[in-house]
Amino acid sequence: QVPLVESGGGLVQAGDSLRLSCAASGRTFSNYAMGWFRQAPGKEREFVGAISWSGRTTYSDSVKGRLTISRDNAKNTMYLQMNSLKPEDTAVYYCAAGWTAYRDNYYDTERSYAYWGQGTQVTVSS
Repeated sequence: QVPLVESGGGLVQAGDSLRLSCAASGRTFSNYAMGWFRQAPGKEREFVGAISWSGRTTYSDSVKGRLTISRDNAKNTMYLQMNSLKPEDTAVYYCAAGWTAYRDNYYDTERSYAYWGQGTQVTVSS
């Protein structure tokens, strides 16, 4: 098990920045690829971005250039820095962890992640 806890969500205005954190407790997540997903009201959950345990990243086209994922393996924590937020970024944001034997590997599909956080709400007002 890899318990994950997201934090940092809130209500902001368009153009503001916000940083989400995802903390893993109980064990190291150095051998886990980590990902961020989001689910807006009335929509399916969608991929936001992912990071390998070596720090290699990938992003969806809708957030590329505005959102940045990073991780601190020593602190068992992953971050999502969100800049230039838009109302369409409003969603519940989830972090996820998926084991991998390869340091540069990451996943962009939900089924590749075995562990999920409970989600944190981000609301962007116009």
